[in-house]
Amino acid sequence: MGGGAEVSLSDAQEQALIAAAFAAAEHAYAPYSDYPVGAALLFDDGAVLTGCNVENASYGLALCAETVAVAKALGEGRRGGLIAVAVVGLKADSQPITPCGRCRQVLNEVAALGSTDPLVLCVSADDVRRVTLSALLPHAFGPGHLG
Repeated sequence: MGGGAEVSLSDAQEQALIAAAFAAAEHAYAPYSDYPVGAALLFDDGAVLTGCNVENASYGLALCAETVAVAKALGEGRRGGLIAVAVVGLKADSQPITPCGRCRQVLNEVAALGSTDPLVLCVSADDVRRVTLSALLPHAFGPGHLG
């Protein structure tokens, strides 16, 4: 992961990103966990791409919201420029939801392509935890480790 400058979002940018993640969560397919999750990725050109969790009866085939959003970004040709991520759960309790380990790694891959360290907004019903991806995934494995 790159050591890019610390990202700071305006209140309006932060609220818009969180709103996009909540809107994405409304489309979640979560019949097994009944835990809809949404994610929104903000890129340096202002583009926001979203994803929601997609569950499967074969649980191991489920996709997290962050992974869906990253797949959309890569499918649209984005290679770097990730500056912020918002993750929300519609049934989140008082604890802010954070990306799982797999999603941290998936987000790291996109961040590494642009040498950024995105701000991650971990959201609950009444709180927003702001943390860098490198703090969530210290000593991350990335493309640079492959040779």
